[in-house]
Amino acid sequence: MQLEKGKILIIDDNKQILDSLQILLKSEFGLIDTIKNPNLIPEKIRSTSYDIILLDMNFSAGVNTGNEGIFWLTEILKTDPLAIVILITAYGDIELAVKAIKEGATDFITKPWDTEKLLATLSAAFKLRKSKLELFNLKNRQHQLNKDIDRQFNVFTGKSPVMKEIYTIIDKVAATDANVLILGENGTGKEIFAREIHRKSKRSQEVFMGVDVASLSETLFESEMFGHEKGAFTDAGEKRMGRFETATDGTLFLDEIGNLSLPVQAKLLTALQNREIYRLGSNVPIPINIRLISATNKNLFQMIEDKFFREDLLYRLNTIQIKIPPLRERKEDIPGLADWFLTHYTCKYEKTGISITNSGYDKLINYSWPGNIRELKHAIEKVVILSESKKLQADDFYLKEPYGDFTNAFDSNRLIDLEQIAIIKALEKCKGNIAKTAKMLDISRTTLYSKIKKYGL
Repeated sequence: MQLEKGKILIIDDNKQILDSLQILLKSEFGLIDTIKNPNLIPEKIRSTSYDIILLDMNFSAGVNTGNEGIFWLTEILKTDPLAIVILITAYGDIELAVKAIKEGATDFITKPWDTEKLLATLSAAFKLRKSKLELFNLKNRQHQLNKDIDRQFNVFTGKSPVMKEIYTIIDKVAATDANVLILGENGTGKEIFAREIHRKSKRSQEVFMGVDVASLSETLFESEMFGHEKGAFTDAGEKRMGRFETATDGTLFLDEIGNLSLPVQAKLLTALQNREIYRLGSNVPIPINIRLISATNKNLFQMIEDKFFREDLLYRLNTIQIKIPPLRERKEDIPGLADWFLTHYTCKYEKTGISITNSGYDKLINYSWPGNIRELKHAIEKVVILSESKKLQADDFYLKEPYGDFTNAFDSNRLIDLEQIAIIKALEKCKGNIAKTAKMLDISRTTLYSKIKKYGL
């Protein structure tokens, strides 16, 4: 039973015990340090990261209360909270050992020890140490990843009165675990605001899990959201955690919530009500602890009237509602947003010194921005890449207003333009209802979703 290149520290005032353990474990560990004086513990554990620490419970002659061992256990854990400490105690002091485990010890062995049992205990402890370190490193990487993603989504969102009001609401709601529903057109930055709520919440050090539920078919929803056991269905070659389980202790963001079918809505509602999920192929409940943020560009209240959305689910999602206005309704934010994206893309493409002229700002402000912030972002990126001038004039920005009706659409000879207009008009006529729109256009809902994404509608 080779314990790789593990490092062990053994602390006992009995030299015979130290020598015996050192001989016994010589082939099992890469490094074995021993000390008789517990006062040397702090110096040792600061200079070396030990995988296992074997600690005697008593050091003073005639004292067998175990208080010394518990004291040094506490000191070790203060220095290294991930330390694996196994106590060495006399036979009959089991109650004392159990007390020490409650204080943070991993396990205990009794004197005299059984060699086979001792090695098995050390082997299990070494595996636990590795698992603790892996989890610690994973959390650190996740924390850094979250910071990197937050920087990516840290967009200047505006200083208009309506945006100041939204940020006031975010500051109030972030400190709670209340479910939040974010409403807004495509491209208004709903995920940005969801991440801002998470960043300011008590769960900010945990995972932010974003899911575009519109991309999940009914057959995939349960597997993706709740997970599955090995063999639960044909392609289930291994056990898999779902998004709910992965996001536990963090924030789960469900985008395009208005595109869920009624059967899927029922499954989601059950999970939210019971605060537990079942993996496919299992009848064992898994408790979930998430902060739920949902978003949609649909009118859910109209969908409830049309029997396309469950009213009880909306109440679960809609503890706090935040409505993000389209860019055309907060034009005073456009110059600031344009400058933010300009700074970002001039750095990215190493084209410093570019600025927007007054005529450029005027064109940006007077444009309707049907694609909202996402369209503005792409427009600025495009002009930074293509423009050869340091001063961006109105003519440098190619902004195409959407067609007002089908008649104008036929001025274009491109099939892609006609298709886009047909989808826009159908969506308007069906008041954004995906099922009705797909039926009108005689295409599947999946095809319609992909085309909506393709055209940024």
